[in-house]
Amino acid sequence: MANQRLPMHLLRQILLLQQQQKSIRDITRSLGLARNTVRGYLRMLPDPATLSLPQLSDQQLDELVQSRPPAPSPGAPLPILQQRFAQIDRELTRPGVTRYSLWLDYKTEHPDGYQYTQFCHYYQLWSQRQQTSMHMEHKAGDKLFVDFAGKRLSLVDQITGEIRPVEFFVAVLGCSQLTYAQVVATQRKEDFITALQNALHYFGGVPAAIVPDNLKAAVIRSDRYEPQINETLADFALHYQTTILPARSGKPRDKALVEGAVNILYRRIYAPLRNEVFHRLDDLNAAIRPLLDAHNQMRFQNRGHSRQSQFEERERMHLMGLPNTAYLIKHYAGSRVQKNGHVLLSEDKHYYSVPYRYIGQWVRLIYTASSVEVYCQHQRIATHQRLQGQYRYSTLKEHLPPAHQWVSDWNPETFVRRADRIGPQTRQAVEAILTSRAHPEQAYKSCQGVLSLEKKVGRERLERACQRALCYQSVSYKVIRSIIERGLDALSDASPVSSVPTHENIRGASAYQ
Repeated sequence: MANQRLPMHLLRQILLLQQQQKSIRDITRSLGLARNTVRGYLRMLPDPATLSLPQLSDQQLDELVQSRPPAPSPGAPLPILQQRFAQIDRELTRPGVTRYSLWLDYKTEHPDGYQYTQFCHYYQLWSQRQQTSMHMEHKAGDKLFVDFAGKRLSLVDQITGEIRPVEFFVAVLGCSQLTYAQVVATQRKEDFITALQNALHYFGGVPAAIVPDNLKAAVIRSDRYEPQINETLADFALHYQTTILPARSGKPRDKALVEGAVNILYRRIYAPLRNEVFHRLDDLNAAIRPLLDAHNQMRFQNRGHSRQSQFEERERMHLMGLPNTAYLIKHYAGSRVQKNGHVLLSEDKHYYSVPYRYIGQWVRLIYTASSVEVYCQHQRIATHQRLQGQYRYSTLKEHLPPAHQWVSDWNPETFVRRADRIGPQTRQAVEAILTSRAHPEQAYKSCQGVLSLEKKVGRERLERACQRALCYQSVSYKVIRSIIERGLDALSDASPVSSVPTHENIRGASAYQ
């Protein structure tokens, strides 16, 4: 091959034949080499007669053959350019910076420097020496690598024909490379965690760590040393007793297994489905599953096992068990307790009660699809069933102050029930008061006034007063109180009076008595 060094054994044979006074034609014929190749090597070597081949090592012979150019002086263009490569590599990561713009800066400082082609050539050589990779040994049950594919599948709306792209989620176990894949609507945390949970149930166990990309559903703020994990994903990891280890930002080799799996699934899932039309996510996932199973059962090239068999033999027993209950996706929000003892869940615009002593304090809401929990200083202070309905209130009686709890019980049934415990005459009087108003709430205070008279005069006297009041056309708290104050309840056989009682006819009835 052109520009390729001859093996040492051929080079030794050239020198040996030259010491035996063989001509260049004889050497090329016996070794099958080109005449110019033999001439070139003999020109680089000293006189073969002066060399002792048995005592000459391969390293010494290689040094004799090498035609190294003299080392460039410190002021030469190449060393000056090489000193800039590290800075050039950093600058290229900034938006809008290109090799050409950096070359212009270089030429401005060094007009006699390299032209653009040589500039790129030497930088490329330097860059290739920096891009080294490390072979990783993956332990069984240790890590699960997850990612979203760059190319997306799509659904077609049955009515409008609109094409809607969907995300392709892939998860790969490190040791066996068993793969899980499905489509989800978005990369939001709800869809991401749902797909991740489905992957764990597909594998039938939980690895020691999960390695995601730096997407917002997983990492709030990326950092090389201490990335900030999304709170919902951290709670998910706590539920499944695993750990989240985000890959470094801009370092896809940290999850090279899933990157490679995505490229393979492009051929084994995307290609077979390219001519099919799907309208629902469930239909598309149902079509993906048999292709995914076939991928996992396909044997590796030049190996006698598949991903599925490798998983069954080496990795399944090292996975941790799944919890008894599936994870419910939790959301987090903050709110201040209002003066009415309620907090606002802004997503639903719904109000939930908390104990009244927390009025004015800042609390934290943790809510799922079915429940809402309220925490203050890491202590749960209220639990509600999550309800829909904007600007409505969910109130628990025990959260209200004692006075408010008493008022909250005011309703027609409550007053009738309390009156019935006193006696049938009181019950009839309270029912008459409630029906005498256009709206029952207008009579609540009157009913409360009547019932409160029991503490002042006793149950028997209140019963007689209510019996006397029922003889009149209008029954009210004032009538019953006046009857008690003036002693009219002493008549056991009071006769009806045709008019509404006033102070005058009550006074007349008293004189008659």
